[in-house]
Amino acid sequence: MPVADYATYCSMLDRARNERFAYPAVNVTSLTTANAVLKGLAESGSDGIIQVSTGGAAFASGTAVKDMVLGAISIAEHVHRAADRYPIRVALHTDHCQADKLDSFVLPLVEETERRRAAGRPNLFSGHMFDGSALPLKENLDIAVKLRERFAKSDLILEIEAGVVGGEEDGIRANAAAKLYTTPEDTLEVAQRLNARPGPRYLLAATFGNVHGVYKPGHVTLKPSILKACQDVVVETYGESSRFYFVFHGGSGSELRDIHQALDYGVVKMNVDTDMQYAFTRAVADHFFKHYDGVLRVDGEVGRKKAYDPRTYLALAEQAMAERVKRAAIELRSAGTALAAA
Repeated sequence: MPVADYATYCSMLDRARNERFAYPAVNVTSLTTANAVLKGLAESGSDGIIQVSTGGAAFASGTAVKDMVLGAISIAEHVHRAADRYPIRVALHTDHCQADKLDSFVLPLVEETERRRAAGRPNLFSGHMFDGSALPLKENLDIAVKLRERFAKSDLILEIEAGVVGGEEDGIRANAAAKLYTTPEDTLEVAQRLNARPGPRYLLAATFGNVHGVYKPGHVTLKPSILKACQDVVVETYGESSRFYFVFHGGSGSELRDIHQALDYGVVKMNVDTDMQYAFTRAVADHFFKHYDGVLRVDGEVGRKKAYDPRTYLALAEQAMAERVKRAAIELRSAGTALAAA
């Protein structure tokens, strides 16, 4: 299945960690943006991850409805159908979901997967992220442990976050005093709590100065060596089987040397959202600026239908976003690694 099942997704993650590359994990808000990701991944020969956030899912359901669950299911169902046409594998994830939205976003989607499995159908999503980074670590992990126990019954991968990614995404802004650097002690606690009993694979979004959004050079100070220190102490304490599968959040605009160093230390998934939004919107703006007298009815004229037909500029936006996905695959070293080509 082009939408990876649990065994396939685990194989993808193992290859990424062993071969020191990461999958682009791109947030989408519509069929057009989902199609752009599939196109970009296929053209780069890379498997990857398509994600839906709470805000993106609400938008996908329509501005009059704003139903996160409906929007997420709609996008996921489309990807299940459309991915069949591409020679790659994709995983489907939900992105940042804080504790106060678990009952209204992630858990209803888990229930949908449970219903699908009971009917002999594949999982709707491959994994879900619980973002408990705003909570004390003990409370964060108390919730994560319970989620993982439930996820085990449906072969769902859990992603958690220890430490806080700075900046703002989907209207959620990090506190100015937020802890932007995960410590080895934090990760020892994560490993001790989540590895206490057998369960499905989990991903850890550890923070090393990450900030959501894009900033001018010098504004963000990344310290990928933090990831190495966390890996080393956990492996030394609990053994090689406890080595983490790290996720890099807030990666848009990062220096390539920092990205590659993070991959060397176990990052297997890198979220890319802001750069994708810009690539998509720039193509639309470029079309409007070049064809303003066709898009608009200037000085009493009637414009040009082909210029203002949404299919014209959305096709350009899809292509531009696909090109940015291809660039991400190259930068993350995943280009040419698709399982279908192995």
